[in-house]
Amino acid sequence: MKAEVFLPEDYRPAEDEPFMNDRQMEYFRRKLLAWKVELLKDSHDTIEGMKDGTRNIPDVADRASEETDRALELRTRDRQRKLVSKIDAALRRIEEGEYGYCEITGEPISLKRLDARPIATMTLEAQERHERREKVHRDD
Repeated sequence: MKAEVFLPEDYRPAEDEPFMNDRQMEYFRRKLLAWKVELLKDSHDTIEGMKDGTRNIPDVADRASEETDRALELRTRDRQRKLVSKIDAALRRIEEGEYGYCEITGEPISLKRLDARPIATMTLEAQERHERREKVHRDD
């Protein structure tokens, strides 16, 4: 078990400190956990809303509209479920000391990129190369 890391409330990772030091790791761990809690709360609220929302709507157009809304909500929740598993994977990488490094090149992922997308697993350059290759294969 690691010792508790003191993190001032206004702390932001900076380029002039050692990459992925204890404070940076703790900052991203807390950021990921807060994001996960928010997603799970939204998911719970949706489930409760759907339980309350099962009512008989006689008008066909209104019923179709409600079913479309429900399908959209379920797709959104499915995306969020996948996001939660990516957050869990990022938290595992933090525990294993691998967080913040590109899974393709092994290079550090920029702090700006990690702050904007804390589940990132590749540097921006590696991600762009990956997406270009994917597009080429899709077009075949």
